[in-house]
Amino acid sequence: MSSTPQRIVIIGAGGRGRDAYGRWVIAHPELAQVVAVVDIDATRRTSLAAAAGGAIEYADWRDAVADLGMLAADGVVIAVPDALHVDVAIAVADAGVPFLLEKPAAPTLDELERLAAHADRVSARLAIGHVLRFTPFWRAIKQVIDSGTIGRLMTMEVRENIGFWHFAHSYVRGNWRDTATSSAMVLAKTCHDLDLIRWIAGDAPETLYSIGGLSEFRPENAPAGAPAFCVDGCPVAATCPYFAPRYYVEALADVHGHPVHLLGDDTSTAGRLEALSTGEYGRCVYRSGNDVADHQQTTMQFPGGLTATLTASAFTAENTRTVAITGSGGQLTGHMESGELVIDLFSPGATLPDGLPIAQHGTTTMKPMGHIRHTLTVAAADADLGDHAGHAGGDAGLMAEFVAALGDGTVGAGELSFSTALDSHLMAFAAEESRLSGSRIEFAEWVSRHGVTPEPVV
Repeated sequence: MSSTPQRIVIIGAGGRGRDAYGRWVIAHPELAQVVAVVDIDATRRTSLAAAAGGAIEYADWRDAVADLGMLAADGVVIAVPDALHVDVAIAVADAGVPFLLEKPAAPTLDELERLAAHADRVSARLAIGHVLRFTPFWRAIKQVIDSGTIGRLMTMEVRENIGFWHFAHSYVRGNWRDTATSSAMVLAKTCHDLDLIRWIAGDAPETLYSIGGLSEFRPENAPAGAPAFCVDGCPVAATCPYFAPRYYVEALADVHGHPVHLLGDDTSTAGRLEALSTGEYGRCVYRSGNDVADHQQTTMQFPGGLTATLTASAFTAENTRTVAITGSGGQLTGHMESGELVIDLFSPGATLPDGLPIAQHGTTTMKPMGHIRHTLTVAAADADLGDHAGHAGGDAGLMAEFVAALGDGTVGAGELSFSTALDSHLMAFAAEESRLSGSRIEFAEWVSRHGVTPEPVV
């Protein structure tokens, strides 16, 4: 591990590059420093560069990549719009500098194939921004599963509760509302969850089947008389769950960062209302031109008999993940936002593995067999960033891991393996193909047909 701070170049100073990754680096000067910031938007670029203590600014990512040697960069964080991910990643890979690429790695299967082939050819050292596996919550689950405490896995159910307000913000009005300019919801949103399922299962699935669609946020479902923009006299403003001023002006009145800053630089009440009168975030959710699924369920079967389901829905009260896993020797359920895990161990004398990150732990003897139920609260993570950010400490956990890996030269291996992340992306593309075609996917054959099988970098 290097004893000097790692020199980081951040390409993309938007919500992820600035509020997640950049903020962590700035908060840990003993471990890393931001030496350059790249963004086409001068305000975003200058703000992050100033917060980093005067980092060099670039408007064009190509110029920054050309200067990586001069900057003595140890690592790069790529957090540009999804459509640019592969071009920037390939350029940084060719420069020979390790990098962290925000998820999704690529917005289309063709682009993913291009990145995977190039990464394999140049032995690129890259990690993908699948932050959830770096949260204490999911790490505790992985530790329990790997210990064998609940036996051989039988079923896994992961629910991506997107939150009705969050879905409207990001996938109806926001940057991820259009498959052609971003990606399918199953990739843009649930590649995190597919990564968790793949990580916990320990293998790629054998078969996969997906159903779902866009049912609610369609023009024909707009209330009678609803205008194109909420502030233009909507007749159902008082009752519509998605009335834009209720979220951006009232609920987030004290917030001036993410997600309010996406409306514009003026985050005063007047500035917000002005932005909502003409900008995308003020549009009626039924007239926003979105085409991504608002609910989807994917079923997978893994080697050894494990079956898994992933449910993603816009129509949830919470913005969190929940999980239920059954095994031959026990059952685990969990709620990511609260950090609660409930683990039932069926065998007399069975115990939990040592070293779990537990803040609270209680036990109950359950009828009729007298098995032990463990109710745990996982210890709080470092610096969750709040609504739409932080990922229960996963952002901080990933950056800590990435910077440590820069120091010891292990980016691209272990938890930062591109090959494992690649599987979850392929699962997402296969799921969307299944949803659209109505067909079951034989995963190994499907992957072989597309030729995306790079060797892991070690």
